[in-house]
Amino acid sequence: ISYIALGFVIGVIGPTLPGLAEQTGTRLSEISFLFTAHSLGYLFGSLLSGYLYDRTKGHPIIAASLLIMSGVLLLVPFIAWLWVLAALLFILGISEGWLDVGGNTLLIWVHGERVGPFMNGLHFFFGLGAFLSPIVVARAVASSGGIDWAYWVLAMAVFPISLLFIVFKSPEIRRPVRAHESRGANVVMVLLISLFFFLHVGSELSFGGWIYSYALLTGIAQKAGAAYLTSTFWGALTLGRLLGIPVSTRLKPGTMLFTDITGCLVACGIILVWRESLPAVVVGTAVMGLSIASLFPTSINFAERSMDVTGKITSFFLVGSSVGSMFFPWLIGQFFESFGPHIMVIVILAALSTALAVVAAMVLYRMRYEKNV
Repeated sequence: ISYIALGFVIGVIGPTLPGLAEQTGTRLSEISFLFTAHSLGYLFGSLLSGYLYDRTKGHPIIAASLLIMSGVLLLVPFIAWLWVLAALLFILGISEGWLDVGGNTLLIWVHGERVGPFMNGLHFFFGLGAFLSPIVVARAVASSGGIDWAYWVLAMAVFPISLLFIVFKSPEIRRPVRAHESRGANVVMVLLISLFFFLHVGSELSFGGWIYSYALLTGIAQKAGAAYLTSTFWGALTLGRLLGIPVSTRLKPGTMLFTDITGCLVACGIILVWRESLPAVVVGTAVMGLSIASLFPTSINFAERSMDVTGKITSFFLVGSSVGSMFFPWLIGQFFESFGPHIMVIVILAALSTALAVVAAMVLYRMRYEKNV
């Protein structure tokens, strides 16, 4: 349920970006700084919470993060200054980092090496929230003509979820049993996986965050259609994570990563070749969502099979993802109006091509390391 809330929050920013630009009197190139502030907060939250989860009970931290998320969503529609809005989204990012590190770490502590299908299940619910969020935005815009009620409805939905974590007992803190591996031998693997998170999470959130504006500026859809195109991406991602539950019990993590990235590259090709066709963009968006869906949970599963995953190690992975989600949407925003909206697909294509090479390095390094051990 908490990951549905996380999907709500992350999924609402992209479709409301033009509305937030109008609210603050700024251009898209300026409002894209919100992605940077949000991701910078996520980075700090991830770094801090990794140490917290290794030392204290996890559920109170998650409860606090959900309360903060609800409060920030409630305040966003009242802010008319970009710098204040950026500060709020920075705080929002901190709370999301707490929740994301906690959800991934605690699930690994409960299920260990059997975490694959459970991790895909957890992130399925993130996708479900991100799928529903643009629909809430579309209905709010259609009903009230603005984005205010989208944020208020989501704030009211997130608030009661925090109370659940006060009721249930936190999982026991896991201590590394292969300490010699966790301290030094797998530093290279931690760096490679963190780099992979930087590339694929940056691509995922760039696509989800900018596809709405892409559809508007290319003229292939109006506001409602662009919102539903965003939901197509998150809906396909949700379906992909649902399918990833049984698939992860049959395929090795490395094989899944190669297959998924190949699908993402095909999706970029479809959108670039048939860029003026709405049906082609819809198909490319759906293929992107289906293919990129399992990259995050499968990366965690790959890490669990390579080392003892503590809260600190999980925070390193999510720092990589937060830097990626901060850098790539910002980079696209700087060139979105001057070079045209197709720069979004080109940047994502370049990032995912690099990610494919990083996966190859991860698999080769793990094989060589296990052979030496």
